[in-house]
Amino acid sequence: MSKKTLRLKIDELKTSLGDIKNFELSIGKIIEEAWEEEFGPTPFPSTSDLRSWDLKLIEKYKPFYMPFCDVCCLCTMGKCDLTKDKRGACGLNMAAQQSRIVLLACCIGAATHTAHARHLVEHLIEKYGRKFLIDVGGVSVEVEAPIIRLVCGIRPKTLEDLEDVLDYVEKEIVQLLSATHTGQEGSFIDFESKIFHAGMLDHVAMEAADIAQISAYGFPKADPEAPLIEIGFGVVDKSKPTILVIGHNVPSAISIVDYLEDNGLRDKVEVCGICCTAHDLSRYDSKAKIIGPISWQLRFIRSGIPDVIVVDEQCIRADALIEAQKIKAPLIATSEKNCLGLLDKTADQPAEVIKDLVDGKIPGALILDNDKIGEIAVKTALLTASNRVKFKSIPDVQGVIEEAKKCRKCNECSRACPNNLPIPKAIEEASKGGLKDLAELLDLCIGCGRCESACPGNLPIHSFMVVAAEKKLKEEKFKVRAGRGAIQDIEIRQVGSPIVLGEIPGVIAFVGCANYPKSGREVAEMAEEFAKRNYIIVSSGCAAMSMAMYKNEEGKTIYEMYPGVFDAGGISNVGSCVSNSHIAGAAIKIASIFARRKLRGNYEEIADYILNRVGAVGVGWGAMSQKAASIASGFWRLGIPVIVGPHGFKYRRMLLGRKERKEDWYVYDARSGEKVYVGPAPEHLFYSAENKEEAMVMIPKLCMRPNDTTKGRAIKLTNYIDLHKKIYGTLPDDIYMFIRTVADIPITMKDEVLKFLKEKEWEENIIPDPTLLPRLIRKRRE
Repeated sequence: MSKKTLRLKIDELKTSLGDIKNFELSIGKIIEEAWEEEFGPTPFPSTSDLRSWDLKLIEKYKPFYMPFCDVCCLCTMGKCDLTKDKRGACGLNMAAQQSRIVLLACCIGAATHTAHARHLVEHLIEKYGRKFLIDVGGVSVEVEAPIIRLVCGIRPKTLEDLEDVLDYVEKEIVQLLSATHTGQEGSFIDFESKIFHAGMLDHVAMEAADIAQISAYGFPKADPEAPLIEIGFGVVDKSKPTILVIGHNVPSAISIVDYLEDNGLRDKVEVCGICCTAHDLSRYDSKAKIIGPISWQLRFIRSGIPDVIVVDEQCIRADALIEAQKIKAPLIATSEKNCLGLLDKTADQPAEVIKDLVDGKIPGALILDNDKIGEIAVKTALLTASNRVKFKSIPDVQGVIEEAKKCRKCNECSRACPNNLPIPKAIEEASKGGLKDLAELLDLCIGCGRCESACPGNLPIHSFMVVAAEKKLKEEKFKVRAGRGAIQDIEIRQVGSPIVLGEIPGVIAFVGCANYPKSGREVAEMAEEFAKRNYIIVSSGCAAMSMAMYKNEEGKTIYEMYPGVFDAGGISNVGSCVSNSHIAGAAIKIASIFARRKLRGNYEEIADYILNRVGAVGVGWGAMSQKAASIASGFWRLGIPVIVGPHGFKYRRMLLGRKERKEDWYVYDARSGEKVYVGPAPEHLFYSAENKEEAMVMIPKLCMRPNDTTKGRAIKLTNYIDLHKKIYGTLPDDIYMFIRTVADIPITMKDEVLKFLKEKEWEENIIPDPTLLPRLIRKRRE
């Protein structure tokens, strides 16, 4: 069933009452039934419809809070001291306040993706019409929108159908935000349930956005062999005028490429991008070039290479206009959400805007018409390039040396650095003429610029690093596979059984912004380690870019070394941030396509299936935004654990299981209705790791599921024990909790493990058909 708005549009009509022109009549919604599958119990769920499922998860994985701030300042009754179990003026305690703040963060994240999706869908409807068909993979993808089917209970066929989906998501986000007001929700448990709801909504919105743009723009459609795209600082032909696009919402960038193609200029101008707009542009145009992830904005702008900077929305530096002015590059803002204080020139003639930008009368312009953005950006770049001659805002080498001599050695830069980089030592070396230490720091720098803000001498410290590493930067070229989009149904059929039985040891998704020191390299190292161990590796967003920026001894990146298939040993890039929905969608499709569980509005049953059978883990390796919080919470509600790090102490909330509490780890055996102990599998739902080594041991552990066959569990245990021994040098001390029968024990470790089990007085358990839902029990005990 889907709701349809009946619209009647009349261009011109002559009647006895007079002439009517451009008349459009809408008479609300009619219901269309086009899907034979019966409705499940929770189509378009409200904030409380899935509460009982959430409470089951929260009971097993209890929230653990370590607040940064122990006061609340959200209303004028405060600020309220919440330490030592004190309650604020409104009655909230610390646990509720902490979960309330997380809910706010997740609402921001979900609203951001939803607004992105709304803009994209409306733009594509205007361009291609409401009846434009959704197609994310032709006959290879029959379940085109698994999350929307699961949550909303509708099967979207056209762009118009996505409007109904977004109407629902927007309404629910408003409900959630209202719950954070003073005097509303008072329980941390219910705040946690609402956090899960926000995450689920976020995944719905992301799926709507990506299936819309895949369909309309012709992005790769579930293509495991999506083309390899150039990425890196050195991929740009600097002899050409260069347009840099930054952000997440691709229509403005596509208008630039289209204008170049339409006017025979495609080989005259370089178009390159940073962050997810770059991902999505490379899915549209194989000539588009990706510079790098979110943290590369300062270094690339200051290099002077871009002649025009075009920004859309999300993850854009708030001082992008200031940085653009330093290199005399005009900036064009293209989103109502990010106007940057610029004059709205949308209604002006393009020629007038271009002249003002080229003459420097205005530093930039807000242009909200995609039909004009392409022309203005391209012509401005062509006219500006010869004047700018790649003017950069970084000093030369001698300038760095002279400026470094002015350092006061106050160490404020190092104290301001979120990663405590040894900046003072590197600057001291630079003052003596040695730039090696500064160059090495750039590899560890996340490009936040806080060192410069803190410096009392106003030294451009980040620019010093860019100068020191400039030669290496200019030579950097890598290959990343373009975002493939959805996972094919046939791929799900091929891997469904071995995943559910545990014979493919797990699916690991590397997502988010890998922007902590070494985190980019560490993501690549982890991905390769687990690909070699026959896990299925998927990636998205900036993490997918970071994984591409390291080569083996043969000069190949990870995407050149491993196939892009969704199969054991494959490494695929699904695309930008909104493509994360395909990762959750793959888990849902395993339950739907392989196990034939009903999908339509049947959230609890599908999530129960995933929690107990699908060994999937998300890994967010780097500093995270509110969007990342909502993405993670969407995975939690589906029963997929998430690991974050490094610097795990910065994450002040976790969802941790207590493996020693045996009573927490019972499930129903759906065959008999008996409650059966299955061990702590998966042990945690949200875990923060301090370093790569800790994460690498936790990943295989969190891939274990109660439904694993003995063969599957033995494979998973082999990886867990092997990595634990490799990193810590010992057998894991909790291994007895994950061994249900002797047949679970890896053959090559049998003697050693049996000896350990004897010391723990271990006893065998049965392997049930596991579920947390009593209604799924097929036969109750007499």
